[in-house]
Amino acid sequence: MASTSNAAVRVGVRTRSLSRNRLRYIRQLGATDIFVDHADTEEEPDDFNDQDGAETIAVGPDQIPSVRELRAAKSRIEDAGLTFTGIQSLPYSMYGDIMFGRDDADEALEQITTLIRNLGEAGIPVLGYQWNPRSVVPMRTSPVETRGGAEATAFDYDELEEPDELAPGLERAYTEAEFWEHYQHFLETVLPVAEEAGVDLALHPVDPPVLESLGGIPRLFRNVENFEKAMDLVPSDNHGLKLCLGCFSQMGEDVTDVLRRFGERDQIVFIHFRNVVGTVPKFHETFVDRGNFDTVEAVRTLQEIGFDGAVIPDHVPKMCGDDDWRHRARGFTVGYLRGVIGTVGIESTQSPRGTPGE
Repeated sequence: MASTSNAAVRVGVRTRSLSRNRLRYIRQLGATDIFVDHADTEEEPDDFNDQDGAETIAVGPDQIPSVRELRAAKSRIEDAGLTFTGIQSLPYSMYGDIMFGRDDADEALEQITTLIRNLGEAGIPVLGYQWNPRSVVPMRTSPVETRGGAEATAFDYDELEEPDELAPGLERAYTEAEFWEHYQHFLETVLPVAEEAGVDLALHPVDPPVLESLGGIPRLFRNVENFEKAMDLVPSDNHGLKLCLGCFSQMGEDVTDVLRRFGERDQIVFIHFRNVVGTVPKFHETFVDRGNFDTVEAVRTLQEIGFDGAVIPDHVPKMCGDDDWRHRARGFTVGYLRGVIGTVGIESTQSPRGTPGE
């Protein structure tokens, strides 16, 4: 999380494939940290084996990677000159029963705590998660074109079909109080395990952060205040934010204020660094060098608050010649972020804050 001295902002990458070529490419970009995207064969069976060799880690119900498997993946990543920093996110198939308070919630909690213990024993310090049923409520609507015709993901509330209807598979609408109760039970169960294992849990905002409820499902982590409530509900030094700048910008927040707010609380585990145009109920992703907020100012704020961790590209546009992982756009984003971080680092040593650089 944050540090008061010798802070180092690093650039990481999220990837499902751990093929030799993928890892070599990431290292060639100058990124340092790997966050492995889970491969859940229940949610995404067609994507489990990608076209790049498909060495990956399966995470899902009854698919908890062993310490041996995690250590093997860690060695593979380290052999490429990179660091296995964390699992990008839990799949919905693992936490959905807990979120809705279903009969299988205890079994799901047992599997998640087993995963946390295994990560700790393997020396992998971060587990990202969200409280958002992505497979039940649409995360994005029709894509749009951004600079030069690049394809960008987007959300437009007006494009949703029957948004007031119950989401598929639900028999009734759930209340926010119910969801907070189930979430608190989740934290009370997993955080003591995380503390013992030395693993940081990192909560991502609901995406899109629109409305209090959608399809009968409360969207708890839609604003800053609810994130503060989440952090205070079961206080722990091993709980923080997977702070997505795009999501907070979509909320209409000043991202530098958000960074300072949670940086002062030492609750930022890692950063999803993406830019967007617009706010809910209508927005779209764009290139990192344009959009709602100033990337340079955001990086400068990270330096000021003493953030010592990784920023990773997220939801990059699709450029000409890109593969499904969007390797060209991801490469552009890594390079741009590294350049900004390097420049801001030089500025911080050459020019005292408040004194214009010469």
